[in-house]
Amino acid sequence: MNNALLAPIKCGDCPIRHRAVCARCDDDELTQLESMKTYRTFAAGDVVLWRGEPLEFVASVVSGVASLSKTMEDGRTQMVGLLLPSDFIGRPGRTEIEFDVTATTEITLCCFSRLPFEKLVDRTPHVAQRLMELALDELDAARDWMLLLGRKTAREKIATFIEMLTRRAQLDQSGSVEALDLPLTRDQIANYLGLTLETVSRQFSALKKDGIIDFSDRRHFVVNDLAALHEETGDDADGGILS
Repeated sequence: MNNALLAPIKCGDCPIRHRAVCARCDDDELTQLESMKTYRTFAAGDVVLWRGEPLEFVASVVSGVASLSKTMEDGRTQMVGLLLPSDFIGRPGRTEIEFDVTATTEITLCCFSRLPFEKLVDRTPHVAQRLMELALDELDAARDWMLLLGRKTAREKIATFIEMLTRRAQLDQSGSVEALDLPLTRDQIANYLGLTLETVSRQFSALKKDGIIDFSDRRHFVVNDLAALHEETGDDADGGILS
């Protein structure tokens, strides 16, 4: 079940204010967004949206993590993406959602009714520009994920996944990160990365043995050496493949 928050965070105090869809908005535009937003929370495991259902609202992730997945006719399900804080759910102009959206941790969304938001986009260039930037960032991430699934080794996949979580957490906290939550179970990570559960566990253990990461328990870890972790991703400093 989802719950509406009684006291939504003011836009100026929002932790994703400078990275979300409202990042370029001036005070007048923020006031317009304030008038149409609601906050909703979902518990871990709750379905936020089912694929194909009417898209009544769009939203920014304020906190927590959700997964994007598709289910085939024979019941096979593939996780195709993660939604982290400041990521946007939904597409203005579309009446249905294209993926199942499921909370993997408790998640808080800043929601806007779709039709009023679409009208705001039409008359507010700052929001339209930021939506385009977010869409292009998502396209870049999808291309990177094609590379990961098609060419990277199991160790490189795990290292890339951990680095992604670490870098996003650094953005949230504006500095180095001492400890991180692992938002997915090992089964979910295996699904996401196209690996087996045994391989995921083995690669986590190998990175821990090499001193690159450490776990306090199965869901909390720390990165001891971010530079070494990056080397394990198979990417060079500019994001390309190491020769």
